[in-house]
Amino acid sequence: MATEEESTVKEPLDLIRLSLDERIYVKLRSDRELRGKLHGTEKKKIKGKKKRTQRRRNLNLSAPGAFRPPLSLLESRRRTQAYDQHLNMILGDVEEILTTVEIDDETYEEIVRTTRRTVPFLFVRGDGVILVSPPLRTA
Repeated sequence: MATEEESTVKEPLDLIRLSLDERIYVKLRSDRELRGKLHGTEKKKIKGKKKRTQRRRNLNLSAPGAFRPPLSLLESRRRTQAYDQHLNMILGDVEEILTTVEIDDETYEEIVRTTRRTVPFLFVRGDGVILVSPPLRTA
C-alpha cells in the first residue's frame, strides 16, 4: 500500500507519477489529442535480480580499458519508467484524435474534421506536449 509521502504531490511531475498504469489525456501541438494508459510501474521488482547483481559484481571494472556502463544504464534495469522530465511518455491502448480545419473555396465556411485512430503502443515526444491531464480522482 502506498504511504502518504508516496501519494502526495510536491512537484508537477508527481501528478504524472501518480498516474502510472492509468488512462491519461494528452494534448499535443497541431491539434492532436491522445487518450491512453501511461505505461510502466515505478520501482518494479525484476525476476532474477540476484543473478544480475551477481554478474555485475563479477565484472572487473577496475581493469584498464574495461567497459564501465553509465550509472543511468544500471539504474534503468532496476525500474521501468513511462515518462521523464521532458514529458517523453510511453502510452498503451491509445486513441488519437486529429482535428483539421479546412475552408471551403466556394462558401468560405470552416469545415472541421476529426480523424480517429487506435494505436496499441505509442512513444510521445515531450517537446510536442502542451497539456497532460491525469484521471479524475474522487475522495
